[in-house]
Amino acid sequence: MDKGKAVMGTGRRWAVDFSDQSTVPSSRDILDPPGFSRASPEQDDSATSRQKKDAEANWKLQKAWEVAQSPFKNLMMMGFMMWMAGNTVHLFSIGITFSALWQPISALQSVGKIFEPFKDNKVELLMPKLLFLALNLGGLALGIWKLNTLGLLPTHASDWVSSLPPPQEVEHSGGGFVFH
Repeated sequence: MDKGKAVMGTGRRWAVDFSDQSTVPSSRDILDPPGFSRASPEQDDSATSRQKKDAEANWKLQKAWEVAQSPFKNLMMMGFMMWMAGNTVHLFSIGITFSALWQPISALQSVGKIFEPFKDNKVELLMPKLLFLALNLGGLALGIWKLNTLGLLPTHASDWVSSLPPPQEVEHSGGGFVFH
């Protein structure tokens, strides 16, 4: 049969023969090099798996620290945006301020979900979580400070005048004699 042409009615059949029928010495017959020792596969596998688990735990810890430090970048960006917005009350400054308040609040609500992929018996997540919380609380404080500088927080006595009782009258004036 010619190469590339099939016989009518039959398809091409492929077969690969993996049996070694050569007289050349195989790799099993060659001695190990000096310094090489063949350990049992169980020991190699356990040492390799232990190293893989340690490497994975180190990777998870490193990524957890990266996630914990990510609010710092957001904090710097938000601070710059608030500085650019100025101290007057207008739509842009109010939007930036409420965005600066909303992002840390939503991040604080989802701390468990954020650090869930890094949960492992060998990885201690307390310090990365504390750093994450501290940076988000700093972002929240920055947003509250901006609200105060815009005058949107009731921090002065004049902000509460409507809830104060009317002052007691000290003087009274009444009708009397008219002198010219």
